[in-house]
Amino acid sequence: MPCTLSAVAAPSKARLDRIENRERNPKWKNPPLYIDMDECINCDTCIRYCPSSFGAIFNHGIDVIILPELCSGCNKCIEPCPVDCIYELPAENWTPSPQDWWEEPLSTNDPY
Repeated sequence: MPCTLSAVAAPSKARLDRIENRERNPKWKNPPLYIDMDECINCDTCIRYCPSSFGAIFNHGIDVIILPELCSGCNKCIEPCPVDCIYELPAENWTPSPQDWWEEPLSTNDPY
């Protein structure tokens, strides 16, 4: 069956709110994740396993990035990663995502 606009799921309101406010859900207890680009092979497996309700992983130029504000820390991307390059982002290392990373959500490059 061909893909039509009506067959494409719309982003959840909660995800849209997180994108608009650029804040993590305070109820999320797990730390967000990050990708070590020195180890990543750009296979995009993590993107396919990130739940669309969070939609936190993007191709950004030659890098694959996780926006911590959108990442619930559910760890669904870790197991399928063939090179084990996804790690928890320690609270002391967490900083807001750079402005240019926010160009990806809801753009034509947004896989969610």
